[in-house]
Amino acid sequence: MKPIYIVLIAIGSIILFTFMGYYSVYSNAVSLQENVDEKWNNVQSAYQRRADLVPQLLATVKGAAANEKEILLKVTQARAGIVEAKTPGDLEIMGRKIETAINLAYEAYPQIKSTENFQEFQKQLEGTENRINRERDLFNESIKSYNTHIRGLFAGIFLNKEVFPRKKGFSAKAGAENAPEVKF
Repeated sequence: MKPIYIVLIAIGSIILFTFMGYYSVYSNAVSLQENVDEKWNNVQSAYQRRADLVPQLLATVKGAAANEKEILLKVTQARAGIVEAKTPGDLEIMGRKIETAINLAYEAYPQIKSTENFQEFQKQLEGTENRINRERDLFNESIKSYNTHIRGLFAGIFLNKEVFPRKKGFSAKAGAENAPEVKF
């Protein structure tokens, strides 16, 4: 084999390996960049879930508590009327006959569920915040992988810094270390 062919094969191999290296580095950078974007979209989705869910849960819990308060107040008032009754005619409460009123006196109080509703609200709120935190963590992990790749030796040579800029991970806003106030 002539020396010129050996030189041409060597040059062709170098060009082929350089192209394959560039292709691999570029494709991996694109994949990691898309992964970062996906993770950030998941963070945004978790934020939206919280924005949609918390006001609805809070309104439901408030409504149930107000309803139970009204029921308990009416039951208490009805029972107070039974105790104050002096004659059988006084025992006719809210259009009921004496037997019904006596049975009402022995009934158990309505089961109060508002405390359970508030506890469920707290669980849902905690679960939502845990989801958001997990999505932020996954976002930061994807940023780390992406930044590590684009800052590598060959990637640093082959990749355009404008197309593949270094990304910053999630960081809390000023004052975020303070817990938000939830008003009932």
